[in-house]
Amino acid sequence: MNTTALLLIDVQNGMFHRGSSVYQDARLLYNLKKITASAKSERIPVYYIQHETNGKYLKRNTIDWELHPFFTIEKEDEVIYKTTPDAFHLTRLEEKLHSKNINHLVISGIQTEVCVDSTCRSAYSKGFSISLIEDAHSTWDTSLLNAKKIIQHHNQTLQWFADTISTDQFVDRLR
Repeated sequence: MNTTALLLIDVQNGMFHRGSSVYQDARLLYNLKKITASAKSERIPVYYIQHETNGKYLKRNTIDWELHPFFTIEKEDEVIYKTTPDAFHLTRLEEKLHSKNINHLVISGIQTEVCVDSTCRSAYSKGFSISLIEDAHSTWDTSLLNAKKIIQHHNQTLQWFADTISTDQFVDRLR
């Protein structure tokens, strides 16, 4: 039984609107698709994490809330719905992972400094080992920092909690 799982956090249509898409959206989607295909080829379980709100943005069953069309949920995949940045908080994620004896998480997705960061820290606190795919998470520019700097900062900071590796390193490790 595989003890590793891949988490794809908030890879939803609302994150990819033309003109307001996340930083390097095409590269992000390419890398996410590559790690997902590699994980599935090695029978690593894939967990799609979907954020939802009660407001207008990312409201359940809207087009923005749906997964990006690059990804198809297959019968062996899991979908976890969350309402906070932490994919573990008020969800069944931890229970589902433990039921499959998963102790290592490969984390990717959106938004670097919010949901990706919160989930990494929470997973670490719950005793999971973590690999953060450093070129498979993204965000937007802020008034203080551009997205590239935010991503670089988090890749460095999250080394306290995760092994940071590239998409290619992840794929190579599976070979």
